[in-house]
Amino acid sequence: MTATELGLPAVRGAAPRDPARPADPRLVDSFGRVATDLRISLTDRCNLRCSYCMPAEGLDWMPRAEQLTDDELIRLITIAVRDLGVHELRFTGGEPLLRRGLEHLIAAAAALEPRPDISLTTNGIGLARRAEALAAAGVNRLNVSMDTLRPDRFATITRRDRLADVLDGLAAARAAGLDPIKINTVLLRNVNDDEAVPLLRFALEHGYELRFIEQMPLDAQHGWERSEMVTAGEVMERLREGFTLTPDPAERGGAPAERWLVDGGPARVGVIASVTRPFCGACDRTRLTADGQIRSCLFARTETDLRALLRGGAADAEIAETWRHAMWGKLAGHGIDDPDFLQPDRPMSAIGG
Repeated sequence: MTATELGLPAVRGAAPRDPARPADPRLVDSFGRVATDLRISLTDRCNLRCSYCMPAEGLDWMPRAEQLTDDELIRLITIAVRDLGVHELRFTGGEPLLRRGLEHLIAAAAALEPRPDISLTTNGIGLARRAEALAAAGVNRLNVSMDTLRPDRFATITRRDRLADVLDGLAAARAAGLDPIKINTVLLRNVNDDEAVPLLRFALEHGYELRFIEQMPLDAQHGWERSEMVTAGEVMERLREGFTLTPDPAERGGAPAERWLVDGGPARVGVIASVTRPFCGACDRTRLTADGQIRSCLFARTETDLRALLRGGAADAEIAETWRHAMWGKLAGHGIDDPDFLQPDRPMSAIGG
């Protein structure tokens, strides 16, 4: 059995070389999946304190010296795109807008050949004044987290009275020509679970695409309980109280969201059922944390340290080969339903969405 299966603490270090791995330059795993989508966490810091993510007082943030520098990030992104077949980049956090020089990082990624598709996931705080610069730097698509349309509930969920800033950021992103703009929403039982229909109406009126995400066991408090989670099935029941939903005929591929046509289309709504209807079999993602650790899965209990290779003088070829072998060992699924499932040590804010 593996350390993960035994529930042992997470370990860092070089991935073991498996002689069974084929001579494929891409990020393939032993189940035939190919990772082409790189999620890049730029910081673990956040300017909100969402109740399902972290405590009110926040967390002990990662020391700056442990974070990858801009040059280190650009080098790893270059290796991923040039040598490993990655063609989608998503910049995340914590809150990526808190990373100094974000536009510089995006522009450097956009200058790579072949040019990757670049997206950004943000809570929207500060987006209004930066949306145009982000678009100019090379952001193609945007995801904004917003769980409610009510200022009082926003303040309760995030512990910050900033809903107006998020709405202004959405409008600025649309004015800057970013498309599509997706809104990510987590419904919380007895908190905002009556807002499914109003949120979708808002998205339709403004040309945004709404995506509901099941609450996952990635909170810093480790207080997640499956019984308290609003499931994808419940979300669909609520939406059907106000809309007619039919399956989107477009190929889903490795996309995490099941998409539905709203009242015949062309507008769509998505539901990401990571817990109740996992999509691990089609997963095409690899993850890089702000301190240079490769994670083959959002729920991984082990990581592979690329920062040590960077700072130890390793050549690009060695870093690429280490990354390939890290992904070769990816497990078949996240195992949330397994009796011995253990939540990752890192919370979502330190992993990246």
